[in-house]
Amino acid sequence: MLRLRGVSKTFGGLRAVQGVSLEVQPGEILAVIGPNGAGKSTLLNLISGLLSADSGRIEFLGQDLTHAAPEVRAWRGLGRAFQIVQPFPEMSVRENLMVGALYGTPGTSVQAARKVVERVLELSGLAGKAQHPAGELSLLEDKRLELARALATQPKLLLLDEVMAGLRPAEAQDAVRLVRSIRDSGVSVLFIEHLMPVVRALADRVVVLDYGQVIAEGRYAEVAENPKVREAYLGRGA
Repeated sequence: MLRLRGVSKTFGGLRAVQGVSLEVQPGEILAVIGPNGAGKSTLLNLISGLLSADSGRIEFLGQDLTHAAPEVRAWRGLGRAFQIVQPFPEMSVRENLMVGALYGTPGTSVQAARKVVERVLELSGLAGKAQHPAGELSLLEDKRLELARALATQPKLLLLDEVMAGLRPAEAQDAVRLVRSIRDSGVSVLFIEHLMPVVRALADRVVVLDYGQVIAEGRYAEVAENPKVREAYLGRGA
Protein backbone atom coordinates (compact mmCIF):
# COMPACT_ATOMS: atom_id res chain seq x y z
CA MET A 1 0.00 0.00 0.00
CA LEU A 2 3.00 2.29 0.54
CA ARG A 3 5.94 2.25 -1.86
CA LEU A 4 9.10 4.38 -1.68
CA ARG A 5 11.54 4.37 -4.58
CA GLY A 6 14.96 6.00 -4.25
CA VAL A 7 13.82 8.68 -1.78
CA SER A 8 16.56 11.11 -0.71
CA LYS A 9 16.82 14.23 1.45
CA THR A 10 19.83 16.47 2.05
CA PHE A 11 20.24 19.25 4.61
CA GLY A 12 23.13 21.40 3.48
CA GLY A 13 25.99 18.94 3.22
CA LEU A 14 24.26 16.27 5.31
CA ARG A 15 22.67 13.43 3.34
CA ALA A 16 20.03 12.45 5.89
CA VAL A 17 18.20 9.96 3.66
CA GLN A 18 19.95 8.36 0.68
CA GLY A 19 18.02 6.50 -1.99
CA VAL A 20 15.69 4.66 0.37
CA SER A 21 13.29 2.13 -1.16
CA LEU A 22 10.78 0.18 0.89
CA GLU A 23 7.22 -1.11 0.85
CA VAL A 24 4.44 -1.62 3.38
CA GLN A 25 1.90 -4.33 2.61
CA PRO A 26 -1.79 -4.24 3.63
CA GLY A 27 -2.23 -5.53 7.17
CA GLU A 28 1.49 -5.36 7.93
CA ILE A 29 3.39 -3.92 10.87
CA LEU A 30 6.76 -2.68 9.57
CA ALA A 31 9.50 -1.42 11.90
CA VAL A 32 12.20 1.03 10.81
CA ILE A 33 15.19 0.88 13.14
CA GLY A 34 18.74 2.17 13.23
CA PRO A 35 21.23 3.97 15.47
CA ASN A 36 20.82 7.62 16.41
CA GLY A 37 21.19 9.87 13.38
CA ALA A 38 20.36 7.10 10.91
CA GLY A 39 17.61 9.16 9.26
CA LYS A 40 14.55 7.40 10.70
CA SER A 41 12.54 10.45 11.75
CA THR A 42 13.52 12.28 8.57
CA LEU A 43 12.15 9.34 6.58
CA LEU A 44 8.87 9.46 8.51
CA ASN A 45 8.65 13.21 7.90
CA LEU A 46 9.15 12.62 4.17
CA ILE A 47 6.36 10.02 4.11
CA SER A 48 3.92 12.20 6.04
CA GLY A 49 4.77 15.34 4.07
CA LEU A 50 6.35 17.44 6.81
CA LEU A 51 9.45 17.44 4.60
CA SER A 52 9.72 17.37 0.80
CA ALA A 53 11.94 14.78 -0.86
CA ASP A 54 14.81 16.04 -3.01
CA SER A 55 14.46 13.02 -5.27
CA GLY A 56 12.66 9.71 -5.53
CA ARG A 57 8.98 8.80 -5.47
CA ILE A 58 6.42 8.14 -2.73
CA GLU A 59 3.29 6.22 -3.71
CA PHE A 60 0.35 5.43 -1.46
CA LEU A 61 -2.49 3.20 -2.62
CA GLY A 62 -1.23 3.60 -6.18
CA GLN A 63 -1.20 7.41 -6.12
CA ASP A 64 1.90 9.58 -6.37
CA LEU A 65 2.08 11.66 -3.18
CA THR A 66 5.72 12.71 -3.50
CA HIS A 67 4.89 16.41 -3.53
CA ALA A 68 1.47 16.33 -1.84
CA ALA A 69 0.81 18.54 1.19
CA PRO A 70 0.55 16.87 4.63
CA GLU A 71 -3.20 17.43 4.83
CA VAL A 72 -3.71 15.78 1.45
CA ARG A 73 -1.79 12.73 2.64
CA ALA A 74 -3.95 12.63 5.77
CA TRP A 75 -7.11 12.81 3.67
CA ARG A 76 -5.84 9.92 1.53
CA GLY A 77 -5.36 7.75 4.62
CA LEU A 78 -1.90 8.41 6.08
CA GLY A 79 -2.11 8.97 9.86
CA ARG A 80 0.74 10.13 12.08
CA ALA A 81 1.40 9.93 15.82
CA PHE A 82 4.37 11.77 17.30
CA GLN A 83 6.91 10.98 20.01
CA ILE A 84 6.33 14.32 21.75
CA VAL A 85 2.64 14.37 22.62
CA GLN A 86 0.92 17.72 22.13
CA PRO A 87 -2.79 17.45 22.93
CA PHE A 88 -5.06 20.44 23.46
CA PRO A 89 -4.70 20.32 27.26
CA GLU A 90 -7.82 22.25 28.28
CA MET A 91 -10.06 20.32 25.89
CA SER A 92 -11.51 16.98 26.90
CA VAL A 93 -10.23 13.70 25.50
CA ARG A 94 -13.40 13.43 23.40
CA GLU A 95 -12.93 16.96 22.03
CA ASN A 96 -9.32 16.21 21.12
CA LEU A 97 -10.51 13.21 19.14
CA MET A 98 -13.22 15.27 17.46
CA VAL A 99 -10.46 17.49 16.05
CA GLY A 100 -8.86 14.45 14.43
CA ALA A 101 -12.16 13.07 13.17
CA LEU A 102 -13.21 16.35 11.56
CA TYR A 103 -9.76 16.96 10.07
CA GLY A 104 -9.21 13.48 8.68
CA THR A 105 -11.80 13.51 5.91
CA PRO A 106 -12.99 16.72 4.20
CA GLY A 107 -16.70 17.32 4.56
CA THR A 108 -17.16 15.01 7.55
CA SER A 109 -20.29 15.96 9.46
CA VAL A 110 -20.27 16.47 13.22
CA GLN A 111 -22.62 13.51 13.59
CA ALA A 112 -20.34 11.22 11.58
CA ALA A 113 -17.29 12.47 13.50
CA ARG A 114 -18.98 11.65 16.81
CA LYS A 115 -19.52 8.05 15.70
CA VAL A 116 -15.85 7.75 14.75
CA VAL A 117 -14.79 9.21 18.10
CA GLU A 118 -16.91 6.79 20.13
CA ARG A 119 -15.42 3.85 18.24
CA VAL A 120 -11.87 5.13 18.76
CA LEU A 121 -12.49 5.77 22.46
CA GLU A 122 -13.38 2.11 22.91
CA LEU A 123 -10.48 0.83 20.80
CA SER A 124 -7.91 2.97 22.61
CA GLY A 125 -9.22 2.20 26.10
CA LEU A 126 -9.96 5.88 26.78
CA ALA A 127 -13.74 5.68 27.03
CA GLY A 128 -13.57 6.11 30.81
CA LYS A 129 -11.53 9.30 30.37
CA ALA A 130 -13.62 10.82 27.58
CA GLN A 131 -14.74 13.84 29.60
CA HIS A 132 -11.41 14.44 31.36
CA PRO A 133 -9.23 17.38 30.27
CA ALA A 134 -6.31 16.08 28.24
CA GLY A 135 -3.92 18.02 30.48
CA GLU A 136 -4.79 15.74 33.41
CA LEU A 137 -3.80 12.46 31.75
CA SER A 138 -0.87 10.26 32.79
CA LEU A 139 2.02 9.68 30.37
CA LEU A 140 0.59 6.33 29.25
CA GLU A 141 -2.84 7.91 28.75
CA ASP A 142 -1.18 10.74 26.82
CA LYS A 143 0.39 8.16 24.50
CA ARG A 144 -3.00 6.49 24.07
CA LEU A 145 -4.57 9.84 23.24
CA GLU A 146 -1.87 10.56 20.64
CA LEU A 147 -2.58 7.21 18.97
CA ALA A 148 -6.32 7.71 19.30
CA ARG A 149 -6.25 11.17 17.74
CA ALA A 150 -4.34 9.78 14.77
CA LEU A 151 -6.85 6.91 14.52
CA ALA A 152 -9.72 9.40 14.54
CA THR A 153 -8.54 10.63 11.14
CA GLN A 154 -9.51 7.13 9.91
CA PRO A 155 -6.11 6.21 8.45
CA LYS A 156 -5.36 3.19 6.33
CA LEU A 157 -1.69 3.36 7.35
CA LEU A 158 -0.56 4.69 10.72
CA LEU A 159 2.95 6.16 11.14
CA LEU A 160 4.32 5.96 14.69
CA ASP A 161 7.44 7.86 15.77
CA GLU A 162 8.84 6.28 18.95
CA VAL A 163 5.50 6.40 20.73
CA MET A 164 6.83 4.04 23.45
CA ALA A 165 9.50 6.55 24.53
CA GLY A 166 9.41 7.26 28.27
CA LEU A 167 7.15 4.35 29.15
CA ARG A 168 8.00 1.81 31.84
CA PRO A 169 8.30 -1.83 30.63
CA ALA A 170 4.79 -2.75 31.78
CA GLU A 171 3.37 0.37 30.13
CA ALA A 172 5.26 -0.42 26.92
CA GLN A 173 3.69 -3.88 26.86
CA ASP A 174 0.29 -2.27 27.27
CA ALA A 175 1.07 -0.02 24.30
CA VAL A 176 2.21 -3.04 22.28
CA ARG A 177 -1.18 -4.65 22.83
CA LEU A 178 -2.87 -1.44 21.70
CA VAL A 179 -0.85 -1.30 18.46
CA ARG A 180 -1.71 -4.94 17.76
CA SER A 181 -5.40 -4.17 18.24
CA ILE A 182 -5.06 -1.25 15.84
CA ARG A 183 -3.63 -3.57 13.20
CA ASP A 184 -6.37 -6.10 13.91
CA SER A 185 -8.93 -3.35 13.28
CA GLY A 186 -7.64 -3.10 9.69
CA VAL A 187 -4.99 -0.37 9.92
CA SER A 188 -1.45 -1.10 8.71
CA VAL A 189 1.41 0.30 10.82
CA LEU A 190 4.88 1.67 10.09
CA PHE A 191 6.77 2.48 13.28
CA ILE A 192 10.13 3.76 14.46
CA GLU A 193 11.37 2.37 17.75
CA HIS A 194 14.59 2.08 19.79
CA LEU A 195 13.30 -0.56 22.21
CA MET A 196 14.27 -3.87 20.65
CA PRO A 197 11.87 -5.96 22.76
CA VAL A 198 9.04 -3.85 21.33
CA VAL A 199 10.33 -4.31 17.78
CA ARG A 200 10.65 -8.06 18.31
CA ALA A 201 7.12 -8.28 19.74
CA LEU A 202 5.40 -6.15 17.09
CA ALA A 203 7.14 -6.17 13.73
CA ASP A 204 6.24 -8.50 10.88
CA ARG A 205 9.30 -7.13 9.05
CA VAL A 206 12.16 -4.80 9.95
CA VAL A 207 14.02 -2.27 7.78
CA VAL A 208 17.37 -1.08 9.16
CA LEU A 209 18.80 2.35 8.31
CA ASP A 210 22.36 3.54 8.83
CA TYR A 211 23.65 6.90 7.61
CA GLY A 212 20.38 7.35 5.71
CA GLN A 213 20.65 4.11 3.74
CA VAL A 214 18.87 0.77 4.00
CA ILE A 215 21.46 -1.78 5.14
CA ALA A 216 19.17 -4.73 5.93
CA GLU A 217 15.56 -5.87 5.62
CA GLY A 218 13.71 -8.96 6.80
CA ARG A 219 12.24 -10.57 9.88
CA TYR A 220 13.59 -9.53 13.27
CA ALA A 221 15.64 -12.69 13.77
CA GLU A 222 17.27 -12.24 10.37
CA VAL A 223 18.28 -8.60 10.77
CA ALA A 224 19.42 -9.12 14.39
CA GLU A 225 22.08 -11.55 13.14
CA ASN A 226 23.10 -9.47 10.14
CA PRO A 227 26.79 -8.42 10.48
CA LYS A 228 26.10 -4.97 9.00
CA VAL A 229 23.36 -4.36 11.56
CA ARG A 230 25.54 -5.50 14.46
CA GLU A 231 28.33 -3.22 13.26
CA ALA A 232 25.96 -0.25 12.93
CA TYR A 233 24.68 -0.68 16.49
CA LEU A 234 27.74 -2.03 18.31
CA GLY A 235 30.69 -0.79 16.27
CA ARG A 236 33.21 -2.51 14.05
CA GLY A 237 34.47 -5.79 15.51
CA ALA A 238 31.37 -6.40 17.65
